[in-house]
Amino acid sequence: MAYPLRYALADLALALSRVSNDPAEVRSTAARAAADMIGDGAGVQLLNDDGRYDAITYHHIDDERSASLGRVLDHAGQLPDDDFSTTLAASRRPIVLAGDGVEPLAGDEHQIHAAVLCPVIVDNTYAGYLVLTRETPGSLYSTAEVELARDIAGELALASSSARALERLRASEERYRRVLETIPEGVLQIDSDGVITYANEPIGVVLGMPRSQLVGVSLRGFLDNMGQKELARRITECEAGRSTVGATRLMRADGSQRSVRMSMMPLSDDHGSFNGVVCMVTDTTDHIDARGLKRQLDHLRRLDSLGQLIGGISHDFNNLLTVIGGSADMIASNADESSPEHRLAADILEAVGTGRTLTHQLLAFGRSDGNRPEIIPIPDLLTDVQSLFSRTLGEHIGLDLAFGPDVWPIRAERGPLEQALVNLAANARDAMLHGGMLRVAAMNEVVEQNKAAAGAPAGRLVHMVITDTGIGMTEEVRQRALEPFFTTRPTAAGLGLATTAGIVQGIGGYIELESQPRMGTTVHLYLPAAEQRTSPAEARQHTTAVIGRVLIVEDQPEVAQLVQRLIEPAGYAITVATDALTAVTQVAAGAHPDLLITDVVMPAMTGPELANALRTHHPDLPVLYMSGYTAASLGPQLHLDDNSMLIEKPFTRSTLLGAIRTLCGPQPTD
Repeated sequence: MAYPLRYALADLALALSRVSNDPAEVRSTAARAAADMIGDGAGVQLLNDDGRYDAITYHHIDDERSASLGRVLDHAGQLPDDDFSTTLAASRRPIVLAGDGVEPLAGDEHQIHAAVLCPVIVDNTYAGYLVLTRETPGSLYSTAEVELARDIAGELALASSSARALERLRASEERYRRVLETIPEGVLQIDSDGVITYANEPIGVVLGMPRSQLVGVSLRGFLDNMGQKELARRITECEAGRSTVGATRLMRADGSQRSVRMSMMPLSDDHGSFNGVVCMVTDTTDHIDARGLKRQLDHLRRLDSLGQLIGGISHDFNNLLTVIGGSADMIASNADESSPEHRLAADILEAVGTGRTLTHQLLAFGRSDGNRPEIIPIPDLLTDVQSLFSRTLGEHIGLDLAFGPDVWPIRAERGPLEQALVNLAANARDAMLHGGMLRVAAMNEVVEQNKAAAGAPAGRLVHMVITDTGIGMTEEVRQRALEPFFTTRPTAAGLGLATTAGIVQGIGGYIELESQPRMGTTVHLYLPAAEQRTSPAEARQHTTAVIGRVLIVEDQPEVAQLVQRLIEPAGYAITVATDALTAVTQVAAGAHPDLLITDVVMPAMTGPELANALRTHHPDLPVLYMSGYTAASLGPQLHLDDNSMLIEKPFTRSTLLGAIRTLCGPQPTD
């Protein structure tokens, strides 16, 4: 009987090898073979990766008994800390349960009177056991049967070891595949002729072709003559067993070029023979471009620091202009119009107005990140930027502004919009090196929804047209002119038109370029007109009471005193506080102002914080904010509701009283 059993074990080993890639089939094949060769039933109970038993795989020669007996024997989810498991793991020898004195195991319908447990040792580690069972009372297992069970457990151990090795190999291959597919570098595998045999997704992006189309294509087709010679030399080095690293340029499928760094390493087959080359391709085009970008960013950082410095200086300068202008306004109002005092005061006020325009323009450029849109009349905008245009263009370029007083206003941040217009003027200047003319026009247009260009707004629009008489652009340059960092001048940053386009699009507008070589360039800006709204005074003209008591809070004493002198003659009762905490204390103690006039930026407590504190006592308190910063520069720290306004420094007496009237209604003396 030894020869048939030997053949049966050989057949079992062959059967297990065929299913070694499926652990469940390995267990089932071993259990079925043990039941058939030894009888009556056999099961395999192995440990999971978590150290607990997996579900048993049990087979009985009578299939109807397999399920019920398997439930009796199953230790799924249990730790191998019972007596049988610890004995099997320690001795690594079979345990035989049969003969007199052995209590049968009770099942649902059957009793097990004899059993053999053989340990399964995988990679020198206890991995579970093979169990054989018989239900006939007085059943025994012979020594030969126990040894056969032990041999079957050994074949099971070998198959399980192979299954685990295959699983580890599959997991390793999967990790390797995921690495190749997720790393940012391109990976190619080529043969000795340079033909691609493998390509990952990133290299498809670099070469401009889907990876599925790259296999079977020669890498030489993406190289110029010099690159092809270099590739042949480097493949030869890899055939000699040496790795190489070098820079080259690849021509993409669309004809463009990319700068890359290519590392090439030889591949060997199972016998150590040369089997191709694996190439790691790193796209360095952006890195090379980033050198220029870093210089541009450093320049932008310096500009940002300069902008913050300009903002602080301009704010303080506006406080000085407020005192100078307000004092001159009072002198002019008390002097005869023909007197020298009145003329001198008028000259001072004119100079203050010029200074106000300059500081507001500086604030707009230096602190343009406030995200505070405002209603901007187009005539005021173009008039304000006229001086900036003239300085940008120089004396050799003429400037012509054309707009009517009825052009609709727009809603935007003044600073960025002025920056966009100056960028256009600077581009026009660079296109007219030998002189020329820049014409800026603004008009109203109503565009129906079905007639608007793709991406362009519809409805009520302000159409601004900026035309120069410069060298113009080719069609290829015109199509790319709005791209960031695209420039035809080596010393330029390539951000002017891109920044302008971003600003225009940020307010819901649309930009369009029209140009021909030697015929100049025309820039069309389509800006949504602002919605027509009722002014705060109109909204409250029937509900606002006449005010009399005014609380002025300003941390600059000279400005606070000036505001008091400007409005006191109009009949207001004035209380002045030079810090916000004093004002809070006064109101908490019972003071009841009808109007709060406060600076926005103050130490300890800002103007909006002060207004919120006082409105806990007087919810309907009107607030007139004043600031040396523009509305756009103040950003989110200032929120204007229907019961508040902002007046920008420097201001005159009439401007201040007009703001109070707009916010609160008539003065006491009206």
